[in-house]
Amino acid sequence: MIKNDLAIFEDHKIRRTYDKKSDTWFFSVVDVVQVLTHQTDYQTARKYWSVLKTRLKKEGSESTTKCSQLKLKAPDGKKYLTDVANVETLLRLIQSIPSPKAEPFKLWLAKVGYERIQEIADPERSLNRARDNWRKQGRSDEWIQRRMSGQETRNKLTDYWKENDIKEGKEYASLTNIIHQECFGSSINKHQKLKGLEKKHNLRDHMTEAELLFTALAELSTRQIAESINAKGMPENKKASKAGGKIAKTARLELEDKTGQKVISNKNYLKSPKKIT
Repeated sequence: MIKNDLAIFEDHKIRRTYDKKSDTWFFSVVDVVQVLTHQTDYQTARKYWSVLKTRLKKEGSESTTKCSQLKLKAPDGKKYLTDVANVETLLRLIQSIPSPKAEPFKLWLAKVGYERIQEIADPERSLNRARDNWRKQGRSDEWIQRRMSGQETRNKLTDYWKENDIKEGKEYASLTNIIHQECFGSSINKHQKLKGLEKKHNLRDHMTEAELLFTALAELSTRQIAESINAKGMPENKKASKAGGKIAKTARLELEDKTGQKVISNKNYLKSPKKIT
């Protein structure tokens, strides 16, 4: 099973994917090259890596043969086959790139690997790290608790989907959007635009407490309905998703009627929020 994630070196996002079978992190080689060569343009970094790869092959280096290709999400939101390497291979490649950032990057890679080993032995470390990051970004303890509770609800739903003939990726996204549309009367994409977010942003990380609560209610209802009818495959799970979303919609409309305020909000947690029209 492969888990996708982003790692941060200074202000640079390094795409990575974790393979549970081999217990290994694989990092995007082009992202690392872009950081070490101080390239602002991704395509230029790709060309640099292409030239470097050719040179290393001619020199008889085995580093390039140890690079794999896995699908990683690009800035446009789509997944493409990308050259990736584990920490050992990356450290060898870094030696071939003249850069003042090489040594700090080596230390950072070692730290990332060590943290992952710690988190495997003690999963609570991962949760605490997420809490600390959210606090640094200005979230309240109440928001953090709501976010983490909602993620647990989400995980139980996706576990059900996985066990009942729903494929990760497009089918997960389709069902999630159905739930969201029914609950909020808006697609996920429109909700992101309302908040001034881009595709790369995680909508849930920018939801208000109320938005998180109704999202969790919709997903909890969906899972329980799906379980009650033993839903399998897309057609049956679509029905459960619509029904679960409508339950949350009914509760949302009642709250809005009592308070006179809309639950869906344009608020976000961006440091430099986009202007919302």
